[in-house]
Amino acid sequence: MSRRSLTKNPQRIVLIKSHSAGVGDILRSSAAWAALHRRWPAAELHLLFLTRWPGYPSESLIQSHYLLRSAHFLPLIEGRFAGMRGVGPKGWSTLLPPLRRLGREIQPDLIVDHEAHGIETSIAARVLRAQTPGAVTVGLAQVPGRGCLYDLAGPSLRRYAQARGLPDPMDYTERDFAALTALGIERNGQQITLEVGEDGLAWQAAHPRQPGEWRIVLNIGCGTPDALPKRPDLDLLVEALQPEALGHPFSLWLTGAANEFEINEDFLHRYRQRYSAPVPLHNLAGAGSLDLLAGVLADADLCVSSDSGPYHMAVALGVPTIALFRWANPAHYHQAPHVQILVDPASTDLRVALHTLLPTTE
Repeated sequence: MSRRSLTKNPQRIVLIKSHSAGVGDILRSSAAWAALHRRWPAAELHLLFLTRWPGYPSESLIQSHYLLRSAHFLPLIEGRFAGMRGVGPKGWSTLLPPLRRLGREIQPDLIVDHEAHGIETSIAARVLRAQTPGAVTVGLAQVPGRGCLYDLAGPSLRRYAQARGLPDPMDYTERDFAALTALGIERNGQQITLEVGEDGLAWQAAHPRQPGEWRIVLNIGCGTPDALPKRPDLDLLVEALQPEALGHPFSLWLTGAANEFEINEDFLHRYRQRYSAPVPLHNLAGAGSLDLLAGVLADADLCVSSDSGPYHMAVALGVPTIALFRWANPAHYHQAPHVQILVDPASTDLRVALHTLLPTTE
């Protein structure tokens, strides 16, 4: 294809993702959205997510994100063809019509493929490009020859990390900026970001804070079978949240998906057995939408969470956050002043972090 150049400020930008439909995985891209908005404040941002998990709960939250004009989740139908697993002719026959329709409707000036691996997003970028005269595509030169599929190409993830002295593997949030370097856009410390929507604001109005009381959110999380080993130890949590040790009135709000209701109840049973202090306790697992959860998190003085969706949401909302990991996983860390990462901590380590991030008392 003949290469095109970006000769003017784009008005409509399509951002292509496909890696994972988890809340945190998509929300991490919001740092790149914020950087693009800072560079071109008048441009519309449209997310195109090619998903192997249609109907995932994250879709509604991302579709209402304040930095996006629209978000579209198109299913990838995988199967086996020519002895290999992937998106074959049947999958593409389903995917191409809505792709072409979106290209005609949005008419993007700029198409950014953030994915480093696979051919599906590269093809999607080419299809969108064909619908819009003058549209420019940006991707990653992850392997030799891949950069030729785009008008502009950023470096491979490894080269990007090496040039900036970043660890390998690097923070997942950083990955979206590898493609943006082709546009001269750097991260410059930009954090992920989120705002509370209607459901969350309604929840806050219905649950006013008690004067002089800390509101602590605890997300034990990790309710899917493959994530169970990531759950923090319940007895460690009970010990660290000792009312007398915190020395200030607080309420405890347990969040999670519907399938995490029982583990929350297990914690609450242990907590009530251990302490007689009148701490208000609430189990909100499965209580509503992810936007409602955003309202709960945004109203908290502190969030304590495992490595799961609410952790990333709390960070994006700017809530002081303690992230609990059972083992080191640097790619999942957020480096921000309001975040503390604890790896396999003792209860005393967690208690010190609580006192560090909770509001000071006179």
